[in-house]
Amino acid sequence: MFVVAYEAESTLDAVLDRIPGRVFEEYDTEVLVIDDSSRDRTFEVGLRTRERLRHPVTVLFNPDNQGYGGNQKLGYHYAIRHGFDYVVLLHGDGQYAPECIPDLLAPLREDRADAVFGSRMLTKGGARRGGMPLYKFMGNRILTAAQNRLLRSSLSEFHSGFRAYRVEALAALPFAYDSNVFHFDTEIIIQLMLGRFRIVEVPIPTFYGDEISRVVGLRYARDIMLATVWSRLHGLGILYDRRFDVAGSGAQHDALKLGYRSSHTMTLEAVPAGARVLQIGNGGAALAAELTRQGCTVDSLAWEEGQEVGAEDLRAYDVILLLDQLERLAAPERFLDALRGKTASVGPRPRLLVTTGNVAFFILRLQSLLGNFNYSKRGILDLRNRRLYTFASLRKLFTQCGFKVTRLAGIPAPFPKALGLGPVTRAMVRVNQWLLALARGLFSYQVFLEATPLPTLDALLDHSISGSQERAERVKQEESAELKA
Repeated sequence: MFVVAYEAESTLDAVLDRIPGRVFEEYDTEVLVIDDSSRDRTFEVGLRTRERLRHPVTVLFNPDNQGYGGNQKLGYHYAIRHGFDYVVLLHGDGQYAPECIPDLLAPLREDRADAVFGSRMLTKGGARRGGMPLYKFMGNRILTAAQNRLLRSSLSEFHSGFRAYRVEALAALPFAYDSNVFHFDTEIIIQLMLGRFRIVEVPIPTFYGDEISRVVGLRYARDIMLATVWSRLHGLGILYDRRFDVAGSGAQHDALKLGYRSSHTMTLEAVPAGARVLQIGNGGAALAAELTRQGCTVDSLAWEEGQEVGAEDLRAYDVILLLDQLERLAAPERFLDALRGKTASVGPRPRLLVTTGNVAFFILRLQSLLGNFNYSKRGILDLRNRRLYTFASLRKLFTQCGFKVTRLAGIPAPFPKALGLGPVTRAMVRVNQWLLALARGLFSYQVFLEATPLPTLDALLDHSISGSQERAERVKQEESAELKA
């Protein structure tokens, strides 16, 4: 049980007394009170209450005020450090009813949730009957609706401070990077959603008494909306924010972009049915399955920089795929030289299909104009990227590495992947395609390149030597025939 307390001298004792006895009977429970550098006697009240209670109580005092969010960080870290299973967040000012703690713990105990939020909005009319001011009620509803829309969630309330968490889930969240003030509560909800943790809401009563609200309404609304929008921009790959880099949040990024013009549909169109295909790089299982449905034979090479490109002769393949891999190489020239050495001959050679981000995309230009060049978890400015390309620089790279570029095309932005596949996002892709016809260097999200390796000097010299030997043999046979005649 974790109680955040700040200048709660008049309420803390009663809050601790109201914790139901069944909590201590059913769970091995410790109560942790952290006084966030109060100017009154909150800490002394906590110590006095600890002496008369029969269950374990720890009372800590922050010498420096950490703020509402900073105080929570300490409590959650305490729970992680001491190996607790669950932690319940309770306010020391009496705003939330401790009697509801068993209701919050039940979904955790029954393994139905990783986080449980007490909601004052689940009971129709309950918030107003409990004394919530109209302006706070309306603000709560409006902000929650906006956040649900942006995060594609369906919570009844984002702004309750009465919560229970599975400590294992908290340990997986980067909450240490969250705000130290009141919108910490919003940031940790977003992190739970990004990590695909299970959230359950339970109804709680609303009580507004004489407690002092320390939340500045307009500033709080601004902060939570900025955090929510920032998390969406992080998810779209427009920018990177360490707060929202939650383990497990990138799994959906590997899904194929089908149903609209994209790098995957262009690749599938460019590979003929029945071709023998080699995928270079990781993460191509879904695409390989689609190619197999086209009758292709697909091999994968989980290649990493520094390894040999392949010991076998790669000329046996009809198509080699290098999708979103080139930009991750520190020395793409050496890689392409090695690849050409494995594929180039005077005879038939495989086609190479390549996709990479276009660093001249107009959104990146606008960001640079505004002073932002922020790498993200995916997209053109991927955190793993080492080289960035434009149409001209990509063509130059392949030309100078001995490839004949046969096609260079623009790929529109994957709006359906970012915003959901539907008529509006399909229309956005079509508009983007029209803009590509006007200025592909400006409006292409990615570049699609087809190239064929030209014969190396070794291949040409070997071909010249073998050709010379064949011709010399023919000349010898012709001269022998003339002498016999």
